[in-house]
Amino acid sequence: MTIAEMLLPEFDQEAATTRKYLERVPEAHAAWSPHPKSMPLDRLAGHVAELPVWAVMTMKQTELDLAPKDGPKYESFRSAKPADLLRTFDEHVKNGRAAIAAASDADFFVPWTLKGGDVAYFTLPRAVVMRTFVLSHLIHHRAQLGVYLRMKDVPVPATYGPSADESSM
Repeated sequence: MTIAEMLLPEFDQEAATTRKYLERVPEAHAAWSPHPKSMPLDRLAGHVAELPVWAVMTMKQTELDLAPKDGPKYESFRSAKPADLLRTFDEHVKNGRAAIAAASDADFFVPWTLKGGDVAYFTLPRAVVMRTFVLSHLIHHRAQLGVYLRMKDVPVPATYGPSADESSM
């Protein structure tokens, strides 16, 4: 089994689950956040929707500079409109899946760096970046989105088992 063959079922499962969360984003609460240090709902939902494209950036580039000296800073996608979120998410899932599927095992061992201008935050093999910075990062922010949904009385989807709102998956 190749690394891509190992990652793709997990990528597909997490994408299917995440899509259910994005379908439920309450557009009317776009600017809401549960705490002053928390992201507003539209920023969090947009970030969740964009994260699958990070699989493309991981597999097609050797670094991502969030604040290049000679160009614009990285700007996260932002929306609380389910139609926009789903359109963006579906496109990024399609492209992310294709990038993973096209990669050889050797591609997964190429070092990849996240930077902010002159500061390198980390350099890790792409395989590690895919598991942590792409998949775990998506799961982390999806869980945050679940808290936002709960706090706005929106039914939370079943994820790895039933939720208080859905008894079956």
